[in-house]
Amino acid sequence: MRITSKVLLFFIVILFLSTCTTENRLPGYVYYRLNANPTTLDPALVTDVTGGLITAKLFNGLVKLGEDLEIEPDIAESWTISRNGLIYRFTLKKGVRFSTGREVKARDFKYSFVRVLDPDTKSPNTWIFENVVGAKDFMEGKAEDVSGIKVVNDYVLEIRLKKPFSPFLGLLTMPPAYVVPMEHVLERGPDFSSRPVGTGPFTLREWLPNRHLILDVRNDYFDKLARVKGIVYRVIPEDLTAVTEFELGNLDVITIPVSEYSRYKRSPEWRNLISSIEGINTYYLGLNCRKPPFDNPRLRRALNHAIDREKILATLYEGRGRLASGPVPDILRRWPAPQPYEYDVEKARQVIREMEIPELDFYITADQQVVDIAEVIQAYLKDVGLKVRIRQLEWSAFKEAVNNGEPHMFWLSWWADYPDPENFLFPLFHSSNHGVGGNRVWYSNPEVDSLIESGQHATSEKLRNMYYEKAEKTIVEDAPWVFFWHRTDFTLRQPWVKHYKIYPVYSMDKGLEIELARRVKLPS
Repeated sequence: MRITSKVLLFFIVILFLSTCTTENRLPGYVYYRLNANPTTLDPALVTDVTGGLITAKLFNGLVKLGEDLEIEPDIAESWTISRNGLIYRFTLKKGVRFSTGREVKARDFKYSFVRVLDPDTKSPNTWIFENVVGAKDFMEGKAEDVSGIKVVNDYVLEIRLKKPFSPFLGLLTMPPAYVVPMEHVLERGPDFSSRPVGTGPFTLREWLPNRHLILDVRNDYFDKLARVKGIVYRVIPEDLTAVTEFELGNLDVITIPVSEYSRYKRSPEWRNLISSIEGINTYYLGLNCRKPPFDNPRLRRALNHAIDREKILATLYEGRGRLASGPVPDILRRWPAPQPYEYDVEKARQVIREMEIPELDFYITADQQVVDIAEVIQAYLKDVGLKVRIRQLEWSAFKEAVNNGEPHMFWLSWWADYPDPENFLFPLFHSSNHGVGGNRVWYSNPEVDSLIESGQHATSEKLRNMYYEKAEKTIVEDAPWVFFWHRTDFTLRQPWVKHYKIYPVYSMDKGLEIELARRVKLPS
């Protein structure tokens, strides 16, 4: 019956969309699919991949990630770092302008960075700049300025740190370190989130929530110009609708849903239009460590034994990833992987039989792929004696609930903001980042906090890796997550799409490479 219903739904969608032709498209614009609205387009407030993906096209920072994941100049022409690792001095390129025409100066970067730290902004990203001298006093209202951020002249900015901090340049590639114009932030207030002004290669023309976002190309961008006239992001929550729209020619690129992966991979017409990349991400089942019954680490470890992750990856997920041993992706780990939890039903049942456990709330988004995975997890947990109620929420409501610590458990993933193991340790497990900061399982372990901080301030890569290895091993033993996999991304493009690239970190995609050639006949 379920298969029959899906087939009927497919034909209903086809009939409904049959009037939607490619003639309705904006000429020269590349069309993408989003499965949910971005929460905000204000760089200071962005914490999700969707928001980061779009703001990367509207804004710039001092530095950016290059194709080899090394730090490259963006608006900064060059920089120097003092021998003691405490003073960073950036020289800006001249002639870089906001989309309003005003030139970017060093004071704009100071304003943007201080704004992230300002309590009135309510930014969840203060951790990016908290190692700057004077940041703590400013956030606590003990100082009127951040003394460690100094405007030397119009084109030179100096940042002084309290301690050496190896990931600092990487942090500056993230959206919260993008430059914004003070006058427009003050003029628009909260509306700046939906009416942003930046330096990027595109500007926002229109954002209709739950429908689309339209970006127009800038012809006065300081770097190389985009090859398209603009970008349209269509918000399409349902995979089936997205696939249908793609096959009608109304989308140019889609991430292939799991349900369609085998069909496209076997298709002679489509398989050569598939791109893939091993993602720098970790998918996990989050267990709320501050809320009974998951305040008990024995139960958290039992859940890691209760679910056959390998089987789910091989069947439902069709092998589109690598099993996770811990939170740090295999691509970034520079030390032996921690010992993973083995699937052991009896070990899980033995622990669970000793406890009285109420029905558990399992929060998920409404994405069909997530729903399917959640139902399989629910079945595994039922097999070991746990009752689980699945609650589906729209993305914004889901995110708010998880950040507030409402559910017992939830399904989520973390994608690299910058390619450093620290990005999968500090935001996700340090006790200073509970909730919106990234530690959504409300995990606390003073030893882990100390190890992460020691790694951040280590002066050699060998020492840094030693601290991070110990931190990851302890986290795995404490089991605040069920560690599932690192996803490999597969995208599908239309035959007329040229120079398409898939990136390991979302902020690397500025939309400059992709090009639309003359339209050709769609594969049948």
